[in-house]
This record gives sequence, C-alpha cells and structure tokens, in this order.
Amino acid sequence: MRFSKLTVPFNRLAILAAALMILPVAVACDTPSDEVSEAPTEMPDAPVSGTEATDGTIVDVAVDSGSFSTLIAAVQAAGLEEALSSEGPFTVFAPTDEAFDALPPGALDELLLPENKGALTQVLAYHVVPGAITSDQIQTGTVTSIEESDLDLVADDMGVTVNGANVVSPDMVTSNGVIHAIDAVLLPPSLTGAPPAEEMPGEVAPPVEGVPPVEEMPGEVAPPVEAIPPAGAPE
Repeated sequence: MRFSKLTVPFNRLAILAAALMILPVAVACDTPSDEVSEAPTEMPDAPVSGTEATDGTIVDVAVDSGSFSTLIAAVQAAGLEEALSSEGPFTVFAPTDEAFDALPPGALDELLLPENKGALTQVLAYHVVPGAITSDQIQTGTVTSIEESDLDLVADDMGVTVNGANVVSPDMVTSNGVIHAIDAVLLPPSLTGAPPAEEMPGEVAPPVEGVPPVEEMPGEVAPPVEAIPPAGAPE
C-alpha cells in the first residue's frame, strides 16, 4: 500500500478528534517566534555518512526495539507495514508506547476500529516525512509529512521537538530511513479543522408574524403595455 492523502468526513470523526485535541501538541519552546526560521527543512535522501544503518527496515527496527508495540499494532491495523518496509527512505517520528498510553481513555480503541481505518492512516502518515534525516541535520522550520500537512520542527540546545512533542530517543537509522522516538501522538490538521460551511449548524429565523413571504405579498400587477406601432403607421 502506498501513502496517499486521505479525506475523512468530518462528522464521522468529530468525537474522536475532539478527544485527541486535548493532547499536548502546542510548541513548547523558549525561542521567540520572530527568531524562528520559516524556511522549510530540507530532507536528505539518505542517512548522513558516519551513522551506520542496520540491516532491518523501519518496521523491523521498531519491532526489535520493544518501545513501539502500540505503534506497530496501529501500523498493522492500517495496512501500512508494506509501505514502511519499502525502499523509502522515510523519517518516522514514532510515538512510544508511553505516548499512546497518554491518550484519553478509549481514544486509541476508537481509532483502531475498522470503520476508522482512514483516520488511523492519516494520523500515522502525519508522523512520516519523505527522505532520511538524523537529529543533527534537523533545523528549526517546517517540513511536509507524507499526509501532506506540515510539521513544526524546533532544534535548539535543549534538543528537538515536533509540534511540541519531544524527541526522546533520536537516530535509529534503518535500511530504509530513520526513526526518532517522540513522547506524544501528533494529530494532523485534517482531523481538527472546522466543518465545511454547508455543514455548519444554524437556526433559520422564523417569519415575522403577520407578514407573508415575499412571493405571497399582495400587490397590483401592472397591465401589459400595448404594442406601440412603428413610426408613420396609421393609428
């Protein structure tokens, strides 16, 4: 299965998105906003030299690490094992098991339901960036995920954050990319945006008592104008 941008009807995911929105995803950084570069981070096509890659793929390394059991279960439920085992390369900001445990009660179970597979795929794809990059290459700025929404990266003396989530274990270099463990689950904007205008609820103003609709308003209809004969024609 290849990654692709998915659209999920808002009304089917409103409850799930509302639950997930309480996650701590605000950027927590002491750097003033006017000092943050807005230039997108360039993602290299391969890991930097000097960082030895393992023989396993992203999925293999995630399984072997023992820290991503819930993430692997979600990847399997979404049918993304093949995609994350393909040539890539990919950079994965991978939530740890503790990050998933911090979700609101029932949120993960809801997300893993078969009818929410599309939403699950969007959430997982939001954690994946094309190309391979190690932590020393990350620059403050934005980068576009496979889900096609931007991630906000901050790199400073305190470390690296992604949408406010901390990179707690960086640089697990695999045969097809890099894994950076993070301490929170990220939620794409596509699941938190307002519904389309045509779906917004609203009240229709009641008619004013005693005033009929326009089409029923009484009034005189002007008689048709008789045809005016051409100039010079007899009356």
